[in-house]
Amino acid sequence: MRRRADFLAANKALRAPMPGFVLLVRDRADGDPGMRLGITVTKKIGGAVVRNRMKRRFRALAREILPSEGFAGADHILIGREGGVERDFEALKAELSKALGKLRR
Repeated sequence: MRRRADFLAANKALRAPMPGFVLLVRDRADGDPGMRLGITVTKKIGGAVVRNRMKRRFRALAREILPSEGFAGADHILIGREGGVERDFEALKAELSKALGKLRR
């Protein structure tokens, strides 16, 4: 996702805060079963190198987890939190699975 309007619409959606990130999931209700991913990492987290590293980790995380556990026809937004870039990748995977399970209920 790249449009600001999509991110603003998702801000009113389901929210699951985790130690490394905040996950937002919004059902688009447009009949398209495809999942979309949006990533936001602010300057509060760090400089460009740190933000880009965190975005790469989030993309890899989404590639592994979302196809099997994500919501069809929904927008998934990952918002980076401070300390998320230092977290172990396996811990981030567990957190994303936990967040998706929490939102599924």
